[in-house]
Amino acid sequence: MKCYEFYAQSKKVCQKNNCRYWVSSKYNKNCVIANSKKGPSTLQEIGELFSITRMRVCQIEKTIIKKIKKRAYEALSLE
Repeated sequence: MKCYEFYAQSKKVCQKNNCRYWVSSKYNKNCVIANSKKGPSTLQEIGELFSITRMRVCQIEKTIIKKIKKRAYEALSLE
């Protein structure tokens, strides 16, 4: 059983702050993966999770989409 699966099933809050998925938040038991299993989140919820504004989340999202499109285009061009 994975760490995040254990904490998702239990009523305990994860204390492993050296884990790459750990974030200080009581709402999702300190685990980003446990939070993602709940389903889609709004920009506001994601911003609150990482202590950034929803506008910053939107900027990051646009940058990531741009990078994915560029890499997909490059991959298709190589074939």
